[in-house]
Amino acid sequence: MATPAKNTVCLWFNGDAEDAARFYAKTFPDSSVDAVHRAPGDYPSGQQGDVLTVEFTVMGIPCIGLNGGPMFKHSEAFSFQVATQDQAETDRYWNAIVGNDGQESDCGWCKDKWGLSWQITPVALIKAFTDPDRVAAKRAFDAMMTMKKIDVAAIEAAHRG
Repeated sequence: MATPAKNTVCLWFNGDAEDAARFYAKTFPDSSVDAVHRAPGDYPSGQQGDVLTVEFTVMGIPCIGLNGGPMFKHSEAFSFQVATQDQAETDRYWNAIVGNDGQESDCGWCKDKWGLSWQITPVALIKAFTDPDRVAAKRAFDAMMTMKKIDVAAIEAAHRG
């Protein structure tokens, strides 16, 4: 057995941690399903032999999916923020998540079908927000506030004025 990471993100699922991990592994680079562990005995939300935990990696971040049952749901208090290089990469990730029974939200946020939140954030948006010219930064911010999926060209145009 490999030495576990010192710090790992643990995500709670309702019996479908393996499905989620496999989706993330096929959707994002530097992602994989590393191990699937079955319960050695019955537990409150499952039985011996059911998938209890799944070790997986999302874009280099080690995670564990725990099939803990229906009592806890994901919320926007936790999200993965994915920095994208261009509109094509933004579209690819957004469409993969939303197109797989996910849902759009505002300002570059979306949720996957398991309820986990994602911020699909073009680098152009980050650069616009952090511009020392706060007037230009606010124009880009105001443009973003009207969007669901981020439109890189519109952000860049707003930033330029």
